[in-house]
Amino acid sequence: MDVTKASLQAELTEAMRAQDKVRAGTLRMVLTAITVEESAGSHHELGADEVAKVIAKEAKKRREAATAYTDAGRPELAAVEQAELAILEAYLPKQLTEDEVRAIVEATVAETGATGMPQLGLVMKAVQAKVAGRFDGGQVAGLVRARLQRG
Repeated sequence: MDVTKASLQAELTEAMRAQDKVRAGTLRMVLTAITVEESAGSHHELGADEVAKVIAKEAKKRREAATAYTDAGRPELAAVEQAELAILEAYLPKQLTEDEVRAIVEATVAETGATGMPQLGLVMKAVQAKVAGRFDGGQVAGLVRARLQRG
């Protein structure tokens, strides 16, 4: 599903008409993040892939905030973050499971012939290209490290 800034703006209009405050607020937040990204650096309109990266980044922020609020004993704030996360996830490609990523890591290690930690960068680059936007990069790094340390 290719999400563009224009499609998000149309969905924001729909959410405002439906008086869906959580959805409207979440879409406003994403559109603001996209605008900030567009104005940073080369000042260009973001394509669908770049918009997806911004949405993934915002989703990660919500996931981390929900965890932090839960750990701090603030379930009401965690619920708000989780509601926003659910809205954002609808715009992201289907997320991979940890087992699926492990299989990708195994296949990539075999493809590249990596034998240990010196090839971490090579394997990470190849795995990230395969899972881009569908699994957390930090967790991917952990899985690749664990696999390469085993040899």
